[in-house]
Amino acid sequence: MFTNTIWPETPSLDSFWIVVTQGYWYLEYFWEQFGNSLYIGVATVFFTLFIGSLASFAIGRMRVRYGWVLSNAALLTYVIPASFIAIPFYRIMSIYGLSNNLWAVIAAEVTFATPYAIFIFQQYAVSIPIELDEAARIDGASPFQVYTRIYLPLMAPALVAVGTYALLLAWNEYLYQFLLLSSKQTMTVPVALAQFLNSDEAPWNYMMATAIIYALPPVAIYYVFRGRMTAGLTMGGVKG
Repeated sequence: MFTNTIWPETPSLDSFWIVVTQGYWYLEYFWEQFGNSLYIGVATVFFTLFIGSLASFAIGRMRVRYGWVLSNAALLTYVIPASFIAIPFYRIMSIYGLSNNLWAVIAAEVTFATPYAIFIFQQYAVSIPIELDEAARIDGASPFQVYTRIYLPLMAPALVAVGTYALLLAWNEYLYQFLLLSSKQTMTVPVALAQFLNSDEAPWNYMMATAIIYALPPVAIYYVFRGRMTAGLTMGGVKG
């Protein structure tokens, strides 16, 4: 309830302690839900980088025939709003037995993040001389060795930038997590936060403390990798 004051008369960290110790009935599965969010975020980052880097390597470095069609088709998927395909996606996941399963959410997040990843990787790879690949092949390196020992190390700034984007996308996404996850044990923190509003008098102090704690990991990751993120995004827009 609003008390006509912006700042509390007696500031306290009790709400944070309640969240950490799961001392409120809405928070009884907080750390399990936090773990679900972390699991979805890490898996989304891994598969987005894996699929995106392989696709961009095949299109740009292996010179796959009509590869530009694949990259352009991937970007065209952004023409369709994610909310439009929520119900069909839910139906497909139900058919495959993935209802109330974290992997259903991971599949959705990777689907939305991968086209952007392919685009950024392709643009950034232009700054890497193709002669490096050719020299490695002359020395007997296989395409897989060129990919792992030359391409990926030189793509590190772009990988960090796209990985951070994929993590934030999965970390903050709500619609698909709400639609695909139903039990408290499989919920993520964003979905669980919405449950606070179901009661007649929402516990705003606990809800805000939960939101602040949940926001700390992506903020920390951003400040740790912001230098590489800037390099990955700016160099990706320059063609040499």
